[in-house]
Amino acid sequence: MRTAVAMSRRIQPLTLVADESKFARSGESEGMAKPTRRVGVVLFQLGGPDTLAAIEPFLYNLFCDPDIIDFPFARIGRKPLAKLISTTRSRKVQHHYAAIGGGSPIRRFTEQQALALEVELANQGLDARCFVAMRYWHPFTSEAIAQLEAAECDEVVLLPLYPQYSSTTTGSSVNEWGRLFRSSVPVHNVGPFYQHPMYLDAVIEKIEDALERFPAPERAEIVFSAHSVPVSVIAKGDPYQNQIEETVQLLLERGGWPNRHRLCYQSKVGASKWLQPSLHRTLHDLAAEKVREVCIVPVAFVSDHVETLGEIDHEAREEALRLGITQFEMSVGLNDSPKFISALGQLVLQSLGEADEASIPIDGAGRQVATAALVAAD
Repeated sequence: MRTAVAMSRRIQPLTLVADESKFARSGESEGMAKPTRRVGVVLFQLGGPDTLAAIEPFLYNLFCDPDIIDFPFARIGRKPLAKLISTTRSRKVQHHYAAIGGGSPIRRFTEQQALALEVELANQGLDARCFVAMRYWHPFTSEAIAQLEAAECDEVVLLPLYPQYSSTTTGSSVNEWGRLFRSSVPVHNVGPFYQHPMYLDAVIEKIEDALERFPAPERAEIVFSAHSVPVSVIAKGDPYQNQIEETVQLLLERGGWPNRHRLCYQSKVGASKWLQPSLHRTLHDLAAEKVREVCIVPVAFVSDHVETLGEIDHEAREEALRLGITQFEMSVGLNDSPKFISALGQLVLQSLGEADEASIPIDGAGRQVATAALVAAD
């Protein structure tokens, strides 16, 4: 099976620094005034530990998030609890990172996306500088803000790389931005983009590539797998589950496959009730139904990371083979797929042209919505 690294385009990772020379455009030179309009685009992601040693501090940052862990007297107890959870959890997930090379590739893929998006926007006539803001590991939101300010941008577009909205992902990232960003420049939001035709086409392209690896593509069962969230989050009005289900329906209608299909969830953390069925349970169900060819489609991720490369392509693959599933394939992440980058470019341009139509939910206090929940770590 082709690995995610092999599938990625030959675009060198973007080194996000405040060195203006790295972003020079035609007509710009030292001593000349910058163009009339320069737009900074901030790509939000959760982030992931880049080494095995970084797993525990990454998890500590995650469980210290006030939008993730919240309870009475949390100001006192949050850090000790985060230390306990991160110490225990790091030992449990270390083998996932070891299996994919000793660290998460999410920063590398996100920086490739940032670089490709910058080129795409330049081709559309927009002087844009793209920055990566990871929520729980480098480059942190504070680092992205420093780079953005050094670039002297006139407007900012916030681009969460989560196709569907959840308070545990987009909400947390945008809240952190709101806590740290102090500039008066206009800020535009890109909302959920799971309905965007070109995004859907980019996902369909990856699904088609995976199905082609089966001797009879129409015979494989397509299993859409999304990151799970606690049921309590959905009960508070989070639209994530509905948007995941709608994404699957849109993909099936647009893809037109005759294959059987089902939806499951992965990456549960803790003992509370999360969205079901799990990927583990689904594999057992498939085996019991004598399904022997399975194509897993990660439907809530836009780049390969530990949940795709470790949980699905390594751990779930091994489990499937033990259960008697003879062929197991996974559609690779979008990464810097040209169709996906074009979709992101359209989303950025639309946000600038329709600045009053921010799609991120707002609560009664005018604050970006983010409820307390546990999210699994990349």
